[in-house]
Amino acid sequence: MSTRVRFAPSPTGHLHVGNARTALFNYLYAASKKGKFILRIEDTDLQRSSLENEEMIYEDMNWLGFCWDEGPRKGGDNGPYRQTERFDLYKKYADKLLENGHAYKCFCSKEELEEEKEKALAEGRPPRYNGKCRNLSESEIEKLEKKGIKPSIRFRVNKESIIVSDEIRGDIDFKTDSFGDFIIVRPDGTPVYNFVVVIDDALMNISHVIRGDDHLSNTPKQVLMFEAMGFDVPKFAHIPMILGPDHSKLSKRHGVTSINAFRDNGYLPEALFNYLALLSWSDENEREILSREELAEVFSLERVSKSAAVFDFEKLKWMNGIYIRNLDEDDFFERVKPFIVKSGVTDGDYIDENPERVKQMALSVRDNLDLLSDIGDYLKIYFEYPETFDEQASEILSWETTPVVINMFKEEIESAEEIDAAKYKEIVKKIQKEKKIKGKPLFMAIRVGVSGKTKGPEVDKLVTLLDKSELLKRLAKVSAYLSE
Repeated sequence: MSTRVRFAPSPTGHLHVGNARTALFNYLYAASKKGKFILRIEDTDLQRSSLENEEMIYEDMNWLGFCWDEGPRKGGDNGPYRQTERFDLYKKYADKLLENGHAYKCFCSKEELEEEKEKALAEGRPPRYNGKCRNLSESEIEKLEKKGIKPSIRFRVNKESIIVSDEIRGDIDFKTDSFGDFIIVRPDGTPVYNFVVVIDDALMNISHVIRGDDHLSNTPKQVLMFEAMGFDVPKFAHIPMILGPDHSKLSKRHGVTSINAFRDNGYLPEALFNYLALLSWSDENEREILSREELAEVFSLERVSKSAAVFDFEKLKWMNGIYIRNLDEDDFFERVKPFIVKSGVTDGDYIDENPERVKQMALSVRDNLDLLSDIGDYLKIYFEYPETFDEQASEILSWETTPVVINMFKEEIESAEEIDAAKYKEIVKKIQKEKKIKGKPLFMAIRVGVSGKTKGPEVDKLVTLLDKSELLKRLAKVSAYLSE
């Protein structure tokens, strides 16, 4: 069988990193085997599922760069790819299981089942069904149905144990007395998760089920149903969970966990893709920065760890910074523009009127960015001048050489027709020659005079990217401060 994997999210909101990592491992495994990556929407939770949430999933997956070979919006030979459009198939197989004796109708009420569960727990027994309806006769079933009691359908478990062969964890022996006969269709006719995924995976010819280890306890039930319906059992691989920095299950209290929040916070999809791939998987050459193509080439289930991964937000930010610095200049500017506007340091109209200037401003601070959303803090230096000087700036302004430098620099700017890189160098050399001031006293005086700060972009960038009028306004302000 050719390699066919699936990612099957429920449309109940945006993707979070756990689901995204599962999708990524499936995507990379398919790519490494030249197989197919199928997207299936598991929307049987009718109360929480919606088309709006489904759109969010497509948006998140497209942003991360996942292209599915079959699924909604793509089509394929194994559709439909939404579970709510497959109910006729589920009914067909439920009826088949009833006919061949692998399932039976159960008329026990919710109250009865809850009472039985509480009693079992109180006695220290697994809360499994007691089999009350397991051997009802046809006449008994008919009598109960005539009373208007709607039955659920239970799968009949006839094995004492089931061995699950897992590609990551090896063979695992599950004792069936821990769960007993289980419901596959509810009294209202709604099929349950463990039943429908078996039919979907079988009819979609899924060869490998790669999913989180929170599904491991579902697997023996699913294997039993694959066998009962005469389907080939796929290979299973259960990947470990993702933990927060405190080693508890990753949640919102640790920070952002949804993919859209990472996007809004200024992470690049390439960086997040790369980082998620390293959660419980490692490259045999111990590389950490790998492109999508490189990951697809070297990914294997053999290198997936059994241990849970700790989500390191600082490492992700570090990696994101590397990706930001490696972007093509035009690509970087296109991606950072929305964050410039969002920061409020300037507006879209100014960017549209001065695209090259703002681009060069952004490039001048790019090396400082770990997130695209950091851009506003670093660009402020071009759009704001401090009302007061901090301690470090005040110290430089107190040097006796500083007024000399500032005054001559201001005079040269006033007389210059255009201030470009060549003109700036010419002015600096002239001050050095005439005033015999160089090094830190020269350049720090200009930096503080132009920006009011002791740190920031290269001084030549500051001088050449500001409007001449703005430059003179700032120099006049610092000159007035010095004269006082």
